[in-house]
Amino acid sequence: MFTIESIANKFRISYLLFALLLCTTFVSIFMYAEMRIEQDLVKGRLLQQLQLSQEKEGEQAAYTANPGIKIYRYDSAPENLKAIANGTVQEMQVTVNNQTGNTETNLHFFAHQQNEQKYILTYLEGSEMVMENYPVLAIFEELEDIFADALKIAVVLSLLIAALFSYLSSKQIIKPLLDLKQAVETDHQNLTDLTHLPSEVGVLARAIDEKNHKLEQYLKREQLFTGDVSHELRTPLTIIMGASEVLASQLEDHSRLSEFANRISTTAKETSEIISALLLLSRAPEQLDTPPTSINTIALDEVTRLTYLLRHKPVSCKIVAEQDYIANVRPELLKMALGNLIKNAFQYTDDGEVIVTIDAEKITVTDTGLGIPEIMMPLLYERFERLNDINTSDQVEGSGLGLSIVQRIMTHMDWELMHQDNATGGSTFSIYYNKCRI
Repeated sequence: MFTIESIANKFRISYLLFALLLCTTFVSIFMYAEMRIEQDLVKGRLLQQLQLSQEKEGEQAAYTANPGIKIYRYDSAPENLKAIANGTVQEMQVTVNNQTGNTETNLHFFAHQQNEQKYILTYLEGSEMVMENYPVLAIFEELEDIFADALKIAVVLSLLIAALFSYLSSKQIIKPLLDLKQAVETDHQNLTDLTHLPSEVGVLARAIDEKNHKLEQYLKREQLFTGDVSHELRTPLTIIMGASEVLASQLEDHSRLSEFANRISTTAKETSEIISALLLLSRAPEQLDTPPTSINTIALDEVTRLTYLLRHKPVSCKIVAEQDYIANVRPELLKMALGNLIKNAFQYTDDGEVIVTIDAEKITVTDTGLGIPEIMMPLLYERFERLNDINTSDQVEGSGLGLSIVQRIMTHMDWELMHQDNATGGSTFSIYYNKCRI
């Protein structure tokens, strides 16, 4: 597919334009030289005819030499010629009456000073000059046709050669770039081989190699940090969960205290799951296994887990699904994504209901809450951006990371997150997990 953005095509077009400009220059020079030579030959022929006419007829007001040559003494010349004639052969369009009617042609003329007398010599184009005493003009006319044909052939061949040469040379020019592309796509060793080149490709290869080295160091630090954080947090979380379970078993007769102990244990387990999900996000998508996971089960667990957010609100929640839907996904990631959407719906809804709908292509979370102002739409998935309560202008509790994390998970799983405002207020977030969506 031809594209003007390609470096090779830009080079080919520029080379053809250069060849075309060069051919145009040579053609212009040829035409100018041809015109000047023809003018000088015509001028020489007319001056020769003036001399012959003077020797033959003596001094006359005008001389006529067929075909097409007429010489005027300046005082008897037409006024329009006297007004513009000078020592250079000029040309003007005239109408000639002949047997076939009126014909448009060109009249060549110039002024000539001979001793104290001035003449205007004219030649009507389209008439053959008498060549007995001036054969060089006839030879020039023949050579003119030959050179014109040769020039046409030269221009065509030049453009063809330019096209062929530009095609072959452009392939050689972009070959180092293709080698660089292949080296970047394959392995580090091939790229290192190009860094020693003294050309621009070597400079670019060194810059890419240095950038890759910095990225490798950054990713290594991030992986070490993620692993260290996971290791350091799991140990105290395990201790907290174990201690809370022991505490809950000893407080069975104290329902209120037992509830707090269970809450500590549940929160510790949720934190451990969050750490597991974040570790999964730090790995490449192709390295993750995607077991069949029940979407309905995840949704029910998350609604149950987050119901405490609705304890003091006149808000109901229900899950709508015709059957149990399965998706090939890591349950930790789906739990975090769906949980964040449900949590936001619970937090931003003060009255009405929250509906979680599951079907064969998407999961939707619909609420009747505050909705999202138009001004915040460009920042919807930005980190640390939080929604203000339109009634109090106060920020609703939260970190502003929920939707950013959900969007990151969607990208990681190659799913799609969509948002739309509800006509009656509130928002609807849809997770499209089926890639066959129209």
